[in-house]
Amino acid sequence: MIDRSNLPPCPVETTLMLIGDKWKVLILRDLMGGTKRFGELKKSVSGISQKVLTANLRDMEENGLVSREVFPEVPPKVEYTLTELGLSMKPILDSMAEWGTEYKKMCL
Repeated sequence: MIDRSNLPPCPVETTLMLIGDKWKVLILRDLMGGTKRFGELKKSVSGISQKVLTANLRDMEENGLVSREVFPEVPPKVEYTLTELGLSMKPILDSMAEWGTEYKKMCL
């Protein structure tokens, strides 16, 4: 969890502290479409291990980007949804997608 009382002076660095790795950005991307169960995320974020997905989801939940709902069923059902704070990152992801598309065009 990020120590909110000791954030870096640079806002870009603060953002990178929250989503500065590949997996978190891809999890955000996939949750932008709506609520997903753990297994759905595991399939949609190709290449991620269960351990890494769990750790990233916990970190994102602690930092207020993702909410986790557990349903009292057997087997347990857990769903993940972006919070309002998580949804506020949509313009960032949209800009990244646009930049990536333009970069791919330049490389072809």
